[in-house]
Formats: sequence, C-alpha cells, structure tokens
Amino acid sequence: MIGNLTAGSLSTSAITPPALSVDYLVVAGGAGGAGYFPGGGGGGGAGGYRTSIGGSPLSLTAGTSYTLTIGAGGAAGAASNPGGNGGVGSNSVLATITSNGGGGGGSSAGANGGSGGGGGGDTSTTAGGSGNTPSTSPSQGNNGGTGTGVGNSGAGGGGGASAVGVNGGSSAGGDGGAGSSNSISGSSVTYSGGGGGGIFTTSIVPAGAGGAGGGGAGGSVANPTGTAGTGNRGAGGGGGSYTSNGFGGGAGGSGIVIAKYPDYYTATFSGGITQSTTSSGGYKISVITASGASDTVSWN
Repeated sequence: MIGNLTAGSLSTSAITPPALSVDYLVVAGGAGGAGYFPGGGGGGGAGGYRTSIGGSPLSLTAGTSYTLTIGAGGAAGAASNPGGNGGVGSNSVLATITSNGGGGGGSSAGANGGSGGGGGGDTSTTAGGSGNTPSTSPSQGNNGGTGTGVGNSGAGGGGGASAVGVNGGSSAGGDGGAGSSNSISGSSVTYSGGGGGGIFTTSIVPAGAGGAGGGGAGGSVANPTGTAGTGNRGAGGGGGSYTSNGFGGGAGGSGIVIAKYPDYYTATFSGGITQSTTSSGGYKISVITASGASDTVSWN
C-alpha cells in the first residue's frame, strides 16, 4: 500500500493544452503634422488600426517565434517656407498582422498611410492623403482632409481610424478624424486619432482640433506650434501655423500592440521590448509599448 492507494492502481492522464488563440490590437505610429507653407500645415494621419475584437483571433503555434514591432511616431514638420512635410509613422507588427504608419501632414498634398495626412493651406486647394494604404480588409484608417487656398488658408485634418479628416476652410483649420475605442486591455481606450490642421491668420480664428484618440491640435494665433500626438495611441500630430512668423507641426505619437491569450501560456519577449502582462478571467493580457529594431515573441 502507498498511503490509502494500492501500488499499481495509480494512473496518469495527459493534459491537453488549449489552442493558442491570440486576440490582438495592433496600432501603428501616427504621422507628424506639417509646418506652414505659407498657410497652415496639414494634420498628421493616424497610425493604422487593426484588431481581432469582433472578428477572428490569430491561431498561432506554441514555441514559434513571431515578429513584434512597435511603430514610432513620425517627425514634426519644420517651420520653414516652403514648410516641411510631417514625417510618416512607422508600421507596427504582430506575427502576420501589419498596421501601416500614418501619412504625414502636407505643406501641400498630404501623404498616404494607415490614415492619410491632411492637405496644407497652400495658395490653391491641396488634397489630403489616402487612408488604408496599403489596403487591408477591414480598413485600418481614413483619408485626410483637403486644405484651402483662400482666406486664412486652413489646412486639412489628418484621417483617423473611424472618420476622415475634416477639410480646412477659409476661417478654420480642419479637425482630425476620430479614432476607434477598444477594450482588449480591460478598459475602453480610444486610439488612432488624426491631427488637426493649422491655419494662416493674424486674428483669433480656430485651428483644427485633434481627433478623439490622442490627435494633436493644429496651430493658431493662441498656440502657433502644432501639438504632438499622444504616445502609444498611434495619434497624428497637429499642423503648424503662420501668424507673424512661421511655426512647425507636432510629432506623431508612437503605436502599441496588445495581445490577449489563454493563461495556460507564458509569453517570452526578446530583449529591447517594454511590456507589462496581467491575468484576468482565464487570460493573460500583454501590453507592449516599445520595441527595438528586430524583436520577437513566442508562447510556451
């Protein structure tokens, strides 16, 4: 006898691991807003927004290393004449999911990207950049607004994850497009708001507001430099203005990746990654806010 058990009566049964099914939010870096040229600078487009919530999670293989990248925000456009375009945002990647960096705000035409940059308040109407470029299904972003070449030369707002950037007008810069809310982290947060367009004026007229989801406001007399987009939201920066002098745009905000997976598994990250992991309701949630040049994640 072994305790109350008869030797030889013990049996073992294999534990079948759950499927490695990973829900995700992958947000790319937002773009910078443009500097003045000679009107207001276009707002930066938001970083591309892709999520499995409401769709299909990733089916991954335990023990396999997958690419993981957090996209940086684009640089602010310079205060110059002609003005500097806003820098494009960088892509964020989780395994097979790539979100495209935001398109830079334009001193003339806005650039294409996950969401497009706003067109500048130039001497003629200037087009906003195209969103969802390269294309994915469902779409990860929207177009930037156009800039106007009349009156006070308001620039277009950058596109956001759920709305296009607003066109600039003769007496106001265009608002940035709104982002999208997501609760994968356990609380509702809005990501990927576009930057507001700047304006050329010597009077107190409004610049474009930043889109919900961290978009930076455009520049006006009151605050002439474009506001930076919020970091780890993939938000676009606001465009700069011209009052008595020219001003630059705001930088784009960095992206983020969030992964939710069965708590049977432990995620292993390569060096250079900044992340935090919590457990809730049978799942682990890893929030990754920074990475280096070439990083990976695996589950075991």
